Amino acid sequence: MSGATITDAVRVGRMPWSGLLALFSAAFTAVMTELLPAGLLPQLGAALGVPEGRAGFLVTAYAVASTLSAIPLTALLRGLPRRPVLVGTLAGFALFNTVTAVSSSYAVTFGARVLAGVMGGILWAMLVGYAARMVPVERRGRAIAIVSAGITVALCAGIPAGAALASAFGWRTAFLGLAVVAVALVGWVLWKVPDFPGEAAMVRVPLRRVAVLPGVRTILGVTVLVLVGHQAMYTYLAPFVAFAGLGRTSVVLLVFGVGTVAGIWVTGVVIDRFPRVALVVVLAVVAGAMAVLAVSGGPGWAPLGAVALWGAAFGGVPTLLQSALVDASGAGNADAATSMQTTVYNAGIAAGSLAGGLVLEGAGAGALPWTSLPLVAVALAVVVAARRRAFPARRS
Repeated sequence: MSGATITDAVRVGRMPWSGLLALFSAAFTAVMTELLPAGLLPQLGAALGVPEGRAGFLVTAYAVASTLSAIPLTALLRGLPRRPVLVGTLAGFALFNTVTAVSSSYAVTFGARVLAGVMGGILWAMLVGYAARMVPVERRGRAIAIVSAGITVALCAGIPAGAALASAFGWRTAFLGLAVVAVALVGWVLWKVPDFPGEAAMVRVPLRRVAVLPGVRTILGVTVLVLVGHQAMYTYLAPFVAFAGLGRTSVVLLVFGVGTVAGIWVTGVVIDRFPRVALVVVLAVVAGAMAVLAVSGGPGWAPLGAVALWGAAFGGVPTLLQSALVDASGAGNADAATSMQTTVYNAGIAAGSLAGGLVLEGAGAGALPWTSLPLVAVALAVVVAARRRAFPARRS
């Protein structure tokens, strides 16, 4: 499908499925690249001659590089046509995953992971805005949901499949497979994804002005609150499962993951008609799930059901917040706004993991849901109150 044909599809309201699925696959590849090493630390450590703890820094290096690079590199690249930037990031994933696959040096592998993280920071800052520009405004939320589903599929199916591939054929094969996928995506993007012009210098809104657009700071603040609350609990789900006697952690994670898949599907159906109501509902459900987990005294259907509802509700949260941010900033400023959200998102993950660890050590696993509940409740209250600019009932 040519760029002109996609433009025609946007004009008549059709969904450019092939292009959106290419972006979905890009999101999938980025998550796989970032998180696959976490399940392969013993093999990586043995191959690179380092302890598992140092092998774990390969995950940290990617995350830190992604966080630090998102805003400055997005600002630097805003004037360039969008498709060449997207193709360049995918080519970067292919190159640095190949280096990871063939390297026997920890220093070289660490450097490759840092540079892959830089590619991730650029990619996450542009994917949502790209999807938003490919469809008419009334389909924007669904397009964002389709692309964001790549994250969920990677977490629920891709990472386990990658780990299984690594067990059967070696971890190097898994990274070579990711490199091949990235190369294939370059061709897919060139074939099916339209190009969009960069922002001309005379109309380019400085990042500081994007940050103060009405509603943007509120949405970023809600993002921080939700991520800190979620991550404080999710990072330490294993010790909470043991504390509450819920059985095997893998089963609980599976329940959460299945709920997440269902949640993002439902979000894609309702987001364009009821974006505000959907966000209020999912945050209320997350808060309710935390309350049930806080007061549950032991094993049973109630806490497991709460985990399923938590997963289903949280599955829609990133898409709903990203869509709200694009609406508040405007599709033309989406890359800049999303780069800020990428940084805020990762900061929230780091802060939540730190807060949860401190609570776990100080008060025990039973205090974790009590830590998450007030943060999510405050986020819910902000969304309810911010009905004019940040979270209006309907798109303008």
